[in-house]
Amino acid sequence: MSDPERTAGMRYEGTIYRPPGEWKSYLLQVTVGCSHNTCTFCGMYKDKRYRVRPLKEIYEDIALARQYYGSVKRVFLCDGDAIAMDTEDLLAVLNRLWDTFPALERVSAYAGPVSTLRKGEEELKALREAGLARLYLGVESGSDGVLRAVRKGVGAEEMLRAGQRIRQAGYDLWVMVLLGLAGRGEASREHGLATAELINAMEPHHLSALTYMPVPGTPLGDAAACGAFPVLSSRETLEEVQILLENITVKPLHFTCDHASNYLPLKGGLPEDREYLLDLIHRALNGEAGIRSEEQRGL
Repeated sequence: MSDPERTAGMRYEGTIYRPPGEWKSYLLQVTVGCSHNTCTFCGMYKDKRYRVRPLKEIYEDIALARQYYGSVKRVFLCDGDAIAMDTEDLLAVLNRLWDTFPALERVSAYAGPVSTLRKGEEELKALREAGLARLYLGVESGSDGVLRAVRKGVGAEEMLRAGQRIRQAGYDLWVMVLLGLAGRGEASREHGLATAELINAMEPHHLSALTYMPVPGTPLGDAAACGAFPVLSSRETLEEVQILLENITVKPLHFTCDHASNYLPLKGGLPEDREYLLDLIHRALNGEAGIRSEEQRGL
């Protein structure tokens, strides 16, 4: 769940997606598509077959960006799982970026859990030392059952291990979870509690909670359309994020729940803003504060 991007002056294959926080970054497409690309809830990259772009093409794009933008301060490596690249090739790309842009401050990328676990610890450390500073990990849920049901490729234990390895290698870890991914009732409560437990064990620096919205043509989206998968109401979604906030103990943690998919924009630091955020949820549940309408929400 990220922002699609179409940037004039640059060459890209298909729709490009980036985390909302990378809106100031130069987007460099090093892979096409996602190496996993079987998650039942995700409609991204379905128009592409995964491949790694040749270094020659990547270098040409870096040179083009230098001509077009001049110097840049931030770079985000697209597409869905740049960490899946061969380590030596990725190191070469990082070196070229830092050599080309004198004012460069940070290079970031998505990291798939399977690709992360395939990297050796020394490989992850070498990439960090070469200037890859932030990795975004789509955790989605702390529930083993939910992760396997949505075909994430790993269970909860493996997901935790991937996140811990990223942190231990010195990266700025940004985790994303998906409210509503388990459905209604007790499943929703268990999803919230298990996700909080996993976050506590993983100890990321940033946590973004997005809200599941059915995507037509995806397995989960089609199940939602025919009533086989129960999509949470706005109230149920607020109750789930309330469970998440009440049970997270990581500190300090930069928490955001202000993506376009969310009913109630929330943002703050934990633990210092916990009571403030919970009060906002309480007021919304009591009808004392407005929430986004379905028309105002989006992916």
